[in-house]
Amino acid sequence: MVHADEKLARRAINAALDAAQQVDRLMSIYHADSQVFRLNRDGVLQPDPQLLAVLEQARGLSLLTDGAFDISVQPLWHAYSVAAARGTLPDAQQQDRALALVDWRGVKSSKSRIELARPGMAVTLNGLAQGYAADVALAAVHAHGIEHALLDTGEFAARGRKHGQPWTLGVRAPRDPQALAATLHLDGRAMATSGDYEMAFTPDYLHHHIFDPKAGCSPPQLASVTVLAHSAMLADGLSTACMVLGADKAMALAARLPGLDLLAIDKAGRAWRSAGFPPETA
Repeated sequence: MVHADEKLARRAINAALDAAQQVDRLMSIYHADSQVFRLNRDGVLQPDPQLLAVLEQARGLSLLTDGAFDISVQPLWHAYSVAAARGTLPDAQQQDRALALVDWRGVKSSKSRIELARPGMAVTLNGLAQGYAADVALAAVHAHGIEHALLDTGEFAARGRKHGQPWTLGVRAPRDPQALAATLHLDGRAMATSGDYEMAFTPDYLHHHIFDPKAGCSPPQLASVTVLAHSAMLADGLSTACMVLGADKAMALAARLPGLDLLAIDKAGRAWRSAGFPPETA
């Protein structure tokens, strides 16, 4: 954050932290008092408006990507996590049981009620909540009159510049945490990256935390996708969806959606850049 008034800047930072922490309190799959945890436990919930806003985005992404984005994949994640704790993978029967519970259409929501259509269904907002937290944190900063800030909640949202220069970010190389696959200047859009390395269940990265909702396993082609979009929540969700879609469909999506650009890298290190993805910095 760049601002001449240190006291104002500190108030803005605290407001941004409060806004991001509120998202975590609502949407964590781990905290017993979060709304998502309670929805997964009880199958029904009277929702907070912020949760409804994220669910609306989730539904829109599911429609846009023909189900490649699906918040109801949590039973698959649970099945793989339990098996990984035993040093194995789910067997076919376990995988089929989990897959039978995956269907984004079964998450029914209205202003007064969210309901999961079948017992055992569960949702995860890990593909949207970090981006949404960046958006609301940036809004909190702006409400304090801060014109130049870069917010990092795991995804990035920015406004203005850093001492007259664009905010500059690096994209991690999927197979080397010390190397960069790209370095770019932010152009007013938010940035999010999804990668198979973030939580891998097997050393070959073929099984990881991102699931193809139709196949019931991890998508095989891509190692990472970095998305630029006009909101961090949209960038967050589409980076996950594009991992599932694969390079060709992801590039086609970027070509038809205004303001969307992406960098996709496959497991062999080959890269695809959409037409508007920023060039490498000098």
